[in-house]
Amino acid sequence: MLLISEIMIGNPQVDNFEELVEILKAISKTSDERFFRMDVKPDYQDTPENWEDRLEAAFY
Repeated sequence: MLLISEIMIGNPQVDNFEELVEILKAISKTSDERFFRMDVKPDYQDTPENWEDRLEAAFY
């Protein structure tokens, strides 16, 4: 299972929510992971209120 916290830790160059979305899209295309967990809320200034929906859509 892929964790959002692991993605954030593994990609320290990500500075905003939109970059995180793009990283998650890329990972979902190249990874064999079928599930991910939103174990933390991304702490970026531009994190929208519907951040869970946005990340889920990016992954699936």
